[in-house]
Parts: sequence; C-alpha cells; structure tokens
Amino acid sequence: MSALLTAIERFYDAVPRRYADAEDHGPLTLFVRRSEGWPYYARPTLGHAGAVEAKDVAAMRARQRQLSLPEAFEWVLETTPGLDAAAEAAGLCVRRCPLLVLSGEPRAGALPADIALALVSAEDPDLAASQAVPHVAFGALGTATGAAGPAERDAAAAALPAGQTAAWRAALIEGAMVSAVARGREGALAGPLCVGSYQHAHEIAEIVGVGTLPAARRRGLAAAVTAVLARHALDAGNRTVFVSAHSDEVARVYEQVGFRRMATACIAEPIEQG
Repeated sequence: MSALLTAIERFYDAVPRRYADAEDHGPLTLFVRRSEGWPYYARPTLGHAGAVEAKDVAAMRARQRQLSLPEAFEWVLETTPGLDAAAEAAGLCVRRCPLLVLSGEPRAGALPADIALALVSAEDPDLAASQAVPHVAFGALGTATGAAGPAERDAAAAALPAGQTAAWRAALIEGAMVSAVARGREGALAGPLCVGSYQHAHEIAEIVGVGTLPAARRRGLAAAVTAVLARHALDAGNRTVFVSAHSDEVARVYEQVGFRRMATACIAEPIEQG
C-alpha cells in the first residue's frame, strides 16, 4: 500500500471521530454519531492486517440494525482488497467509484455572468436551501440536465430535519467543514444551484457532496465549486486534496479541475428491493 493511501486511511478514521463514537468490532469499526446530523458508516479498522470476511460484515449489519443506523460500509479497494467480495457475499450491493487526487494547481473555466461563487457562511440566510441542493442533485445522479430545479430545492429545504442544518452550521463555525456555493443571481434559476464542501484532518482534505440541481447542469458549476474548494484547502495548509466520484462521467468533471485517478472508493449498502 502506498504512503498516500496509508495517510488517507488515517484521515478516514480521524474525521468521523469529531462527532461520533467509534465501536471496534474486530476488522470493522462503526462510527455512531453523538448528535443529530447525517449518520456515519462502518469501515475497516485502522491498522487491522487480516482479512474481512462475510461473517464480519453480517455481524456489523446486525449491530447497525440494532442501533437503527443505515447498513452502510465505506472503504478503499486497494487498501482492503477482498472486502468487496465479503460484502457481496453478505448480501450487500457494492459500488466502485473512482478516487482522484489533485495534481498541481486547481483550475476551472469561466463562470456564466449570471452566477456568483462564494464560500458558505454559517450566517447565510440560504443555508437550508444550500444544504438541500445535493439532496435534489443526488436524486438524479450523473451530469445530464433535468427538470428538477429551485422549486424542488426549496421543497427539500423545508423538509430537512432541523438537526441536519444545525449540524452543518456548527461544522462551518468550527472550521471542520468548508463549503462553497454557486448561486444564480436572478430569474428562474435564482439562489443556490451547486454546492460542495471539504472536510480535513492530518493535512489532508476530502471534497464531498458536490451536487448541481439538474436544471442548472452543463454550465461548469460543479467544476467551479470544486476548484474553489481545492484552492481554499491548499491555502489552508492541506498537502493532499482528494475526491471520490460516483461514476466515470462525474470523474471527468474532476479531471477538468486537475484531479487524477489513483484508487477505487467502495460503498456497500443493502440491495434495493423491487
């Protein structure tokens, strides 16, 4: 395993511990959030050298059900080979996603004149609307344009649990999370259109949650938000900036900014029924 992947494993173990208690179950660790907010997942125990077997995954799934937590697992394939097969044998669906690392300086094309790009402030009156953007975006994965826009964003914002917005505000105040937003200045596509964030530990930053409302896609917004986050992360003293892409087409957006593929991020969840 490369030194960089080893460092990323330390990062993955450190970040959830800010807000979650870590339960070690042999080769797997479950992060149990201490307060309201987006729930965490299970991942390989830091420093565990042995294999992870299907029975280990099944036992962890039982613990997650006991705590009413999502039966979700995340790991890097090259760091923990064989966990994908174990997860599938335990009845989970595994998604294999490109993991990319920034190479050189971040770059992005010019933004449309009707778009304003800025960091998100904890006092932003549009905080709930900004937080709702990825919820809508991830409901229509990919880069293709679609119908969902500000109306769907605002409906999602109204439905957000109060604890999620409060947890995001607290993370912004503490500096544990840095977020950026591309806003439409006026007209039918006014307000937050694309949002992303980065979290950091041990001089490593991971860009997460970059999403664009389908009605505002194909305008360079995701690349612009990613570039400003990467720039801020480097200026804040982080030596490595990385991101995981849901698909090859999304990975190409990050490659335009200067990211290069180096590994495979895996996400395992129960197989959808129906």
